[in-house]
Amino acid sequence: MSKIIFDSGISLDGYYAGDHRSPNNPMGGVSEKLHQWMFNQKAFWKYLGFEGGTEDGPDGKYIRETIERTGAFIMGKRMFEEGEVSWPNDLYKADVYVLTHEEREPWIQEGATTFYFINDGIESALDKARQSAKGKDIRIQGGANTIQQFLNAGLVDEFLIHIAPVFLGSGIRLFDGIDKDQYDIKIAEIIPSDLTIHLRYKLIKL
Repeated sequence: MSKIIFDSGISLDGYYAGDHRSPNNPMGGVSEKLHQWMFNQKAFWKYLGFEGGTEDGPDGKYIRETIERTGAFIMGKRMFEEGEVSWPNDLYKADVYVLTHEEREPWIQEGATTFYFINDGIESALDKARQSAKGKDIRIQGGANTIQQFLNAGLVDEFLIHIAPVFLGSGIRLFDGIDKDQYDIKIAEIIPSDLTIHLRYKLIKL
């Protein structure tokens, strides 16, 4: 049965993205600071379809396992707009459901990625993603507001956080506005790394 998960990098002071986000400035320009651990891994670049990376250690194993368990994605319109101009073809290799008020035909890419544009809310996107995932997990890809919507609706089963050793000072926080009474949260796993610390949490709906 599919789990609803998200997998996000944040700074030590809790920021998911920087200021002044736009298609010309994805994530407010902080991606390298938050995700350097990932950029070093051969598994990450292989997923994108490129040669790259200098390491293939425990971090790479983690990336491959997360890719393998994911059967469909959900994201917000803002994240989609930031990535649409620069993402390589067939980045997600699965169906992606974009939450938006815009009516748009599916964007079918060469390969296994199709973007569907959902106008009637998170539950509708989740129902469709479950059908696509075929028992694999559904990943709430972002941005922060979309993740917050799913958390506050009591729909998340598990999440993974990668805390980078950096202070951003301002930007968009991942857990702003969270309903603190939705879940009993358990630490399931802690994985140390040179450039981040991976934390996996299980959530039990109260």
